[in-house]
Amino acid sequence: MSRRTSLVLTGAGVIAAGALAAVVALPAAADWYDHRHEQSDDYATGAEAKKDRASVPRWLADDAASVRYAMKTTGGERLLKADLPGGRLPAACEPAAPAGAKAPQITAAWFPKGAESKAAARCGLYYAYMDGTTLYAWQHNDDWIKDGART
Repeated sequence: MSRRTSLVLTGAGVIAAGALAAVVALPAAADWYDHRHEQSDDYATGAEAKKDRASVPRWLADDAASVRYAMKTTGGERLLKADLPGGRLPAACEPAAPAGAKAPQITAAWFPKGAESKAAARCGLYYAYMDGTTLYAWQHNDDWIKDGART
């Protein structure tokens, strides 16, 4: 094999290896980039969640169980799921029609898609609904900004 053929084959190999690396690495990098500012935690109780994160809504009952919470660190996007004793919305929640509910801006495997069509209440800045004894609630960034971006 000539030196020129060897250089061509080596160059082609390097290009092929680079292309393969890009095919594998780019989707992983894109996923990381899209979700790099999202955090999610599970808590045994509402009290534990509120103690750990100031951004967990104060209206969540201390005795709420199996609390799941997700948030973006760059804004007011929040998701909340919790089992509530008695299966009733917290006292701070007021009935609201789903027609005005904004869609959640982040996703989690444990949070249902299309939640905005089920919204039945507003709990502070959160849209919410109950499914049996399970509370699903979410906060939209626009509402958070409009309120002064507190939590």
